[in-house]
Amino acid sequence: MARAVRQFICQVCGASQPRWQGKCDACNSWNSLVEEGLTAPVSGAASGPASRRKGRTFQLEGLQGDSAEPPRLPTGMAELDRVTGGGFVRGSVVLIGGDPGIGKSTLLIQACAQLARGGHRVVYISGEEAVAQVRLRAERLKLSDAPVELASETNVEDIITTLGQGPAPRLVVIDSIQTMWTGAIDSAPGTVTQVRGSAQNLIRFAKTSGAALILVGHVTKDGQIAGPRVVEHMVDAVASFEGESGHHFRILRAVKNRFGPTDEIGVFEMTGLGLSQVSNPSALFLAGRDVNTPGTAVLAAMEGTRPLLVEVQALVAPSALGTPRRAVVGFDSSRLSMIIAVLEAHGGVRLGQHDVYLNVAGGMKITEPAADLAAAAALVSSLSGCALPPDTAYFGEIGLSGSVRPVVQATTRAREAAKLGFKRVVSPPLAQEKTTQTKAAGERGDRPADRDALRADTVSHISDLVAQIAAAGPGKPRAASPREHARAGHGAGRAEPSRGRQPADWE
Repeated sequence: MARAVRQFICQVCGASQPRWQGKCDACNSWNSLVEEGLTAPVSGAASGPASRRKGRTFQLEGLQGDSAEPPRLPTGMAELDRVTGGGFVRGSVVLIGGDPGIGKSTLLIQACAQLARGGHRVVYISGEEAVAQVRLRAERLKLSDAPVELASETNVEDIITTLGQGPAPRLVVIDSIQTMWTGAIDSAPGTVTQVRGSAQNLIRFAKTSGAALILVGHVTKDGQIAGPRVVEHMVDAVASFEGESGHHFRILRAVKNRFGPTDEIGVFEMTGLGLSQVSNPSALFLAGRDVNTPGTAVLAAMEGTRPLLVEVQALVAPSALGTPRRAVVGFDSSRLSMIIAVLEAHGGVRLGQHDVYLNVAGGMKITEPAADLAAAAALVSSLSGCALPPDTAYFGEIGLSGSVRPVVQATTRAREAAKLGFKRVVSPPLAQEKTTQTKAAGERGDRPADRDALRADTVSHISDLVAQIAAAGPGKPRAASPREHARAGHGAGRAEPSRGRQPADWE
């Protein structure tokens, strides 16, 4: 016999408590404990042959052996295949999360239609919409002719039994995992226990049948996938679908992938016929930029193996408040505070009494340290009123000492800038990487990173960047950096202003 054991499960972290209390001891969340029923055997009583079952032996294998490449199922959508590593692996499970209305269902119904037209059995199960609603979306996207099998069901046992009839499907989409429930667990759909149990049963079906499974997950208000964190560990890949409501493009970002690279992104543009792939994202992010406006800099960024050129915008204005404002969109606010402090301490640029606004144009989110140099250039440009050259791209990491440190894949960034017509890059010294790239290019017989068409100006200290921007301003002479003063024997003092404002006088 089995009896129901009542437990109180935290809906934020999944911790279990024997009784209700206002605050979870594990994650310190308030009012997050929900009573759920768990089936457990009665202590001291045998529950049948299963309780007396002995473990079975299984074969152990060594590290060496013939391991065939996992067969993949390309979807025909290049951007989606890039994120998944070349297509869906047989028996793999992918968890896709995103904000409501971002386009998750639209992307997946397009992928299902592509595979179904290729002769594969594809099943799309929606727990949120009726079959008629899914058909209306397919008609709007001109996909109603694709032989995709649809269903509106939320019971996991019924879904697994139905999918087991006939040939195993190549792709199964569950939209969404928060709506699924299993009869083995006595709790409401969407709770931590139900999400974990439903996902476990569906993953077991995918591993045994060889079908690729896609689970759609809801997100919380801070962007995290709702439900227990253990689901992200159970699946093979986790992808985040990002985008802003005011922009037309969407970004599918790989966070975890057991069968491919992580941190890859796929760029899509929302159109009247669904999501269209963007083959050249850099041209999209730079479209319509103001080339002669102070406070804008072009960043040569890397997302996985893909180089991207994005525009970093900065606005520095005198503050009327006691504490100046620092507003950031698409950039790390802590990193911005560090860049401002370094400019103050080692660049002679005074920003303490100014409001600072920093934005990555187009809604792109940049997290890599290589964006430090572009952000610093945009800040100095906005403060001084000197527009940066429109054919120049920036990348480099800034240290707390003011030094500009090298970043990875610098040659790839420079090549992408040259491809889009940029004539100059400002970056940290690339001596070691340039030697390696030159040697590799010599073995291939081509030019390393198009150096003949692209001029590289290296900066080793933040003061060098400030001096370059000061020299590029109309009617402003080049300001000597503190390091140049030290080399000339004048100490680390400021240069005497001849005409115009020097970097140390920008207030």
